[in-house]
Amino acid sequence: MTRPYNVLVVGGGPAGSVTATLLAQHGMNVRLLESARFPRYHIGESLTPATRQVLELIGAAELLDAGGYQVKRGGVFHWGSDNWTIDWSKLFGDSVRTWQVDRAEFDALLLANAAAKGVEVREQVAAKSVEFDETGRPTAVTCVPENGDPYVLNDFDFLIDASGRAGLLSVRHLRNRQQHSLFRNVALWGYWKGARLLPGSPEGGVNVVSSPQGWYWVIPLHGGRMSVGLVTHKDLFAERRRAAGSLDELYHSVIQESDTVRDLLSGAEQMDEVRAETDYSYVADRFCGPGYMLIGDSACFLDPLLSTGVHLALHGALVGAASLLSAHRGEVSEAEGLSFFEASYRRAYTRMLALVSSMYESYHGMNDFFWTAHRLARPDAGSAPGGDGPASFGSADFGEIIAGMSDLREVRDATTRVTAATLTAEADRVEEELHTRAGQRPAFDALRATPQSDAALLGLRLVSEPALGLVRVPVDDDDHEPAPDAVVPAQASRARAVHDKMS
Repeated sequence: MTRPYNVLVVGGGPAGSVTATLLAQHGMNVRLLESARFPRYHIGESLTPATRQVLELIGAAELLDAGGYQVKRGGVFHWGSDNWTIDWSKLFGDSVRTWQVDRAEFDALLLANAAAKGVEVREQVAAKSVEFDETGRPTAVTCVPENGDPYVLNDFDFLIDASGRAGLLSVRHLRNRQQHSLFRNVALWGYWKGARLLPGSPEGGVNVVSSPQGWYWVIPLHGGRMSVGLVTHKDLFAERRRAAGSLDELYHSVIQESDTVRDLLSGAEQMDEVRAETDYSYVADRFCGPGYMLIGDSACFLDPLLSTGVHLALHGALVGAASLLSAHRGEVSEAEGLSFFEASYRRAYTRMLALVSSMYESYHGMNDFFWTAHRLARPDAGSAPGGDGPASFGSADFGEIIAGMSDLREVRDATTRVTAATLTAEADRVEEELHTRAGQRPAFDALRATPQSDAALLGLRLVSEPALGLVRVPVDDDDHEPAPDAVVPAQASRARAVHDKMS
């Protein structure tokens, strides 16, 4: 009898639990180590519709629907002098929705679902170090239980590092994490009862309000609670923190500085203590290698502005599991599977990086911003139709990106592999402008020194039926284009792309 394929997952947050569940559902033996005891508090309550599609694959979406979580259908943005509303249900259909969640409950639900689907879950066990063979493949992990003696696990075939910002592989061993020095922010937030949303907000929609010192979020949660926070640069935070009598006083001071947010909280009651957390933006220079993948915050963290954290984690979980399953079944080589994972996951991160960067530092008005979103959402974007310029575009492309739909659409459709080059060029344009303005051009040059190839996606796409994995797409050897009758047109109806099940 063939020995079962054993996978070790380090980290029980959304990245780890969802990856583990997808693998276990398809016959792999999966053991998951989590250093904490769930439930435990975590920030990051706002999800994207793309996460819903991934959670449907593991049976968790129905649990969330039944759990009474706040339904989310979009958001309202007051940015600079512009105001716009994104209502996914109106743009793409009623099924395009997600949730605002309590992360302690949400993460515990996903971990329990993983155990119910066959994952061996060990909580309060920290993975401390990894041993590698001469090829760089992980062979053993030293584990330290909260109450017990250290031990070594060496009976796994593949290692998934979903250890979050601690970065078991990227920080402790590979040391391959690159900081984005222009996104060194601090988040300051609290929870309220009796607060309001801006008029015209979609059901459960996040409110985003810019200010001279950064931007505010107002997020409705179940039970009538609101998460209200400010994101500001760490230097400004440090300066104001020294002048404030306490973190609570600083928080209430910045709330009073926004007429909009102050009005939304008029008559509301603060529920608990104020919290603060540093949000450094970083990315590993590679997300995988022989015998391992980095998924979730262990691979990259961008910024809370567009709710990218859980989206990128679950997108990485989906493409990582599909790539590993196909490699195990012999449908692709491990190297091909890892290349697909690396290229598609980094492509999703790069798109969000370019969009967030343009909002923070290169924002030149709503129409120009929507034109940027159009270029990031559509791989064939060139000049504006009819020569009308950015004004001829609305919010649909921006809505598609922040829903995570562009990322899901592209891993399913081999024709959109060229988007990697488009996104890299767009991210380069924004990053070069920001680094040059900040006198950090050498840092930009170093960041771009790592080669990124679109060829990794050539001829492969992700499917979930009859089983999760990758399938090959016939390629025309003359010009390396997929055969025209073998793929779905890249500009197919957005509504169909969203409503169709992954297949």
